[in-house]
Amino acid sequence: MIDIIIQPDASNDILEAAKWYDNNLKGLGESFLGSVDSAINSVQQNPEAYPKVYKELRRILLKKFPFGIFYLVEENNIVIVAVFHASRNPKQWKGRTK
Repeated sequence: MIDIIIQPDASNDILEAAKWYDNNLKGLGESFLGSVDSAINSVQQNPEAYPKVYKELRRILLKKFPFGIFYLVEENNIVIVAVFHASRNPKQWKGRTK
């Protein structure tokens, strides 16, 4: 199976969003993390199933949460570069790509 690499900025994106959700409703942060895990598993199973949104950068949208996971498919890895709310400016994640 292809390896998943979550870049530090993407990890911070995930943790900040989970904390925000949990602060607004106890347990919602855990639900968000479950949705992230489910999406990552889906990408790992079929990395090229999701559309390219900028050069080689692909995106999968989370279920039940308005977030996208942005990732690159490399030879033996999937590199997650960002996890952003759908309302954020895409210019913020473009700088994280190679």
